[in-house]
Amino acid sequence: MSNNRRPLQLASILLCSGVVSGCGQINAPTPAEGDQAGGMRQAKPFTISLRHTQVRDDARLKLKLLEDVAKRMEAAVPGLTVELEGIEDKVNRFEKLPAEMAAGAPPKIFDLFGGSDTQKYVKAGRLLDLTPILEELKLKDRFFDLDEFTVDGKIYGLPTASFVEGVYYNKKIFRELGVEVPKTWEELIAIAEKAKANGITPFALAAADGWVINMLMNTLWVRTAGPDSVQGFVSGSRKWTDPDVLDGFKRYELLVKRGYFPEGSLGLKYAEQQYKFRAGNAAMLFDGSWASGAIADPQWSKIANDVGFFNFPDTGGKGDGWINGSYSNGYGFAANLSEQEKEAAKAFIRIMYSDEMQRRQLKETGVLPAMKLIDQSGFYPIVDEIMQTTRFKQFPAFDAVVQAKVREALETAMQELVGGKLTAEQVVEKLQRVQEAANKEAKR
Repeated sequence: MSNNRRPLQLASILLCSGVVSGCGQINAPTPAEGDQAGGMRQAKPFTISLRHTQVRDDARLKLKLLEDVAKRMEAAVPGLTVELEGIEDKVNRFEKLPAEMAAGAPPKIFDLFGGSDTQKYVKAGRLLDLTPILEELKLKDRFFDLDEFTVDGKIYGLPTASFVEGVYYNKKIFRELGVEVPKTWEELIAIAEKAKANGITPFALAAADGWVINMLMNTLWVRTAGPDSVQGFVSGSRKWTDPDVLDGFKRYELLVKRGYFPEGSLGLKYAEQQYKFRAGNAAMLFDGSWASGAIADPQWSKIANDVGFFNFPDTGGKGDGWINGSYSNGYGFAANLSEQEKEAAKAFIRIMYSDEMQRRQLKETGVLPAMKLIDQSGFYPIVDEIMQTTRFKQFPAFDAVVQAKVREALETAMQELVGGKLTAEQVVEKLQRVQEAANKEAKR
């Protein structure tokens, strides 16, 4: 997998591919056999499962969009009933879906992560090859990047959105503190120190979910050690204990020791860091672009008109000027679909991956599109600030590259660091031991 991602360009989003006609419309489906006019028999009723992860309160707009897609599928395919099933993201990705894949009984359509997850399920023969469907629907060239769902030249999943991870900040608090967007690590620390001195939490953080901690941690060690470090851990050319990698971990440890995170963060779930930030009780929040919808929505956010976004500042390391961004989140389809179920899958793709739905996704939820759009007007102001960060070179999230056991070890080790039970040196030593074992197992 290439670590050098093609960044989203604002101009590309404004212009749809010239070879695609009817770019702003959802093409009407071809009537299924048995549902033609003239008294032919009704299509046989069937149900198709659609597994999604839009279960949090702040995902209500995304769920509404998906419900609309399901209704249109049912109207487009005779006899179809779509059964929506919502499961928390981490449970789906790391527990339920792997178990279903192992048993050969996944849902028909399901939330799928690109990179190593997709590769693993393709190897097991569990994913439907979408290449001919995309050719039939003339959609392949409409996507910005399908690399993370492509294995041996064939496409096995479709990203619903792109993402970048960076720093949301409260512009009102910044004005009151007399500070500007930081360009360097030293400037960031100065802002955090000034906020703390004025009784303001510098960074909102909910550390009960280890993956939340590791969003910022991933960016920090890539800043200091470079974007190729992650693949290097897997190949054996780099070590977690390398000085430039350790540098990133020590910087995170500094944020912990200086009290820049909320007290009791290990007892807080992911949504609670957004609640704190949206309530105006923190100066900054490191999170993904997917969070912008709720942050910019006046119904949910007290700071909707006072929020900005910037790429994490430079540290003087090999990864300066990069941003964690990719097209990892999407949908996959079971390999054993019947012909009737394949028609439902085609309807899902035709509707979900239309210009209309991608635009609605951006306008209503603030989630960046995975496809080229004609018009980007009418969106939340924060979207433009986020879009500007996509000009940076992008690297994929570490958990799309490293083995599952390494990811798990990093999550627990970082929680112990936040809790003061491990030092940065102890964390990287632990990770290197797990990495070496995982690399040996992969070679068997």
